[in-house]
Amino acid sequence: MLHGIDVASYEPSFDTEGLDFVIVKATEGRSYKNPERAQQVARARRAGCVVGFYHFLHGRRGLRPARIVAQARYFVAHCGAEDGDFLALDWETDPKGRRATSAQKDKFLRTVKKLRPKHRIVLYCNRDLWTRKSTGDYHADGLWIADYRKAGHPLIHDEWLIHQYTSHPLDKNVAKFKTRNDMKKWAARK
Repeated sequence: MLHGIDVASYEPSFDTEGLDFVIVKATEGRSYKNPERAQQVARARRAGCVVGFYHFLHGRRGLRPARIVAQARYFVAHCGAEDGDFLALDWETDPKGRRATSAQKDKFLRTVKKLRPKHRIVLYCNRDLWTRKSTGDYHADGLWIADYRKAGHPLIHDEWLIHQYTSHPLDKNVAKFKTRNDMKKWAARK
């Protein structure tokens, strides 16, 4: 298994020693861009890490589909992804207790796949949200599951690709690839 982290603007610097991949928060909603993104990505690339970008989805019941499409367009326009990078959707409850519906999650993933057909896209969510019956099982090209337990052993029955196993001192992940080159080939759709 490979080791990686995911970072947001409040983690402007990080140590890349021992890391195979870094997933950087790029955007949120239709107006937020991570001001540290370029610096974080440059650090990961210098270390030879596979790079991913994620978008925090804003949604709620009754939100028009056009708003979800607008977020997908905003993400692909501002994430900074290059060939060989992968993209991710962060689907969880926001600080105000709101969460995009399963249909909105699916709309976002499918829209990004249409807009960026050469990039892999994965779904990030926690175990509790993923295992609810109302969430469906669509996760695009892979499931990135948050379940804070032993690395590589999330408590789900579904196939997963990346496992976030702790958030201390920062979000740490493992990925189901034998080598960094295998992950690079997957991300490049080879």
